[in-house]
Amino acid sequence: MNRISTIFDWLGGAVVMAFRAFRMLPEAPRIMKRTIEQALHGGYLSLPIVSILSFFIGAVLALQAGYALQDFGAKQLIGTLVGEALVRELGPVFVAILVAGRVASAVTAELASMRVYQEVDALVTMNIPPERFLVLPRLLAALCYMPVLTMIGIIIGWIGGAVVCNYVDFIGIAPAEYFQSVKQYLTTTKLLHGLIKAEIFGFVVILIACNTGLRTRGGPREIGFAVTDSVVYSLMAILSLDFFITKALGG
Repeated sequence: MNRISTIFDWLGGAVVMAFRAFRMLPEAPRIMKRTIEQALHGGYLSLPIVSILSFFIGAVLALQAGYALQDFGAKQLIGTLVGEALVRELGPVFVAILVAGRVASAVTAELASMRVYQEVDALVTMNIPPERFLVLPRLLAALCYMPVLTMIGIIIGWIGGAVVCNYVDFIGIAPAEYFQSVKQYLTTTKLLHGLIKAEIFGFVVILIACNTGLRTRGGPREIGFAVTDSVVYSLMAILSLDFFITKALGG
């Protein structure tokens, strides 16, 4: 029973934190510099690893599709399969997982350190709300860089699939034919659904990171536990929300 109460207390704290943060949106111009810094840290510095991972996700997906479809004489559909999978699922999900591992863990560690070493208490003493100074810039930054990272990841994944289709002998599909297959069934609505997923995942992951960090109590040892909890909770949230968002968006 205590465990259930703790879970609901944690969820309630996260919702209240988000509400307090966005209630301070009129003061966003005052934190624009911090928001840009967080966007650069979370988005720009994550771009190399997102690009590498996306390329190989697209490459592996095309290779596996080639193995599966060659027996049915349907290799011309590899582009469609790679394009649809990256737009609707793999792009948003894997980018969110990378953000959880790279950005959210760093956010949790920073905020947990500030809480443990009483820097957050100092902000409160100076009448600076932590939700405005620490949480809101990170949430706004995530809403800015998540769709950009996801779109870049999707495009690079398509390129990875095109490279495999062109240079793997038993597939042998030219890039022009591959990209024609990619866009054959791809619609703006499907792309929009993928970006909506990315926005929701990014917001939830950073909110979890901020809430976990600011709720940390104890000594320096608790910082490591907080980072672990943040990443685990983020992964659980991404994979569980993915089902419900997909259902709500009609696939």
